[in-house]
Amino acid sequence: MASNPTDALERDMEEARARLASTIDQLVYRTSPKTIARREVNAVKAVFVDANGQPRTDNILKAAGGVLGFVALVVTLRKVTR
Repeated sequence: MASNPTDALERDMEEARARLASTIDQLVYRTSPKTIARREVNAVKAVFVDANGQPRTDNILKAAGGVLGFVALVVTLRKVTR
């Protein structure tokens, strides 16, 4: 007995709904503030820690030098403007 064209259309629509629901779930997860924050924290950690969990001293020293340089600049500017 041949399948009814309406049944095939309904099956196609249900499959499309399931794919759409899955896509929406993925988008909601990817755009969740917690997911975005976790992803950014992991990206920052990757700059300062390698895959084995060892600190990347070269990057740490560069960041510390930048912070110290900025603090020195602010202190110098405050002394000059007084």
